[in-house]
Amino acid sequence: MSGAEAVAGADFVNRKLPPVAEIAVVSMALVIIGGIFMAAHLPAHPPLGFAEVLLVLAGVVLVTNVVLLARLQDFAWASFFLVAKWSLLAYLVIAGILEYIFVFDGTRGQILVVMTCMLAVFAVNVPMLLAFSVARYQPVP
Repeated sequence: MSGAEAVAGADFVNRKLPPVAEIAVVSMALVIIGGIFMAAHLPAHPPLGFAEVLLVLAGVVLVTNVVLLARLQDFAWASFFLVAKWSLLAYLVIAGILEYIFVFDGTRGQILVVMTCMLAVFAVNVPMLLAFSVARYQPVP
């Protein structure tokens, strides 16, 4: 490898990108905290106010993350979408199984809605995090 290729490779690895991975982790942490809070109160009716606030915050963080990601110009989008589609498929299956468990266990009403929305935020965040983590180190066509 020549000196010029080494410098170009270092610039490629160290290029400035938005903190998509870090923001995705924040959104997932908010949802996980809300889920743990709700699960700690089951089988009794859990108070939903705190969980709903965390869900709304996680949703806002997720939308902000999608906007930051969508604004990227020089990015390996083909690699991103390749990883995203398969990991999203896997997480949709996982989310579907968990949703079935919620319904089978008798979760109903507003509790089910909040749990389903939290599950959806999580099921979108993980594939986005995986796809971004792979695509950020791929060469830009």
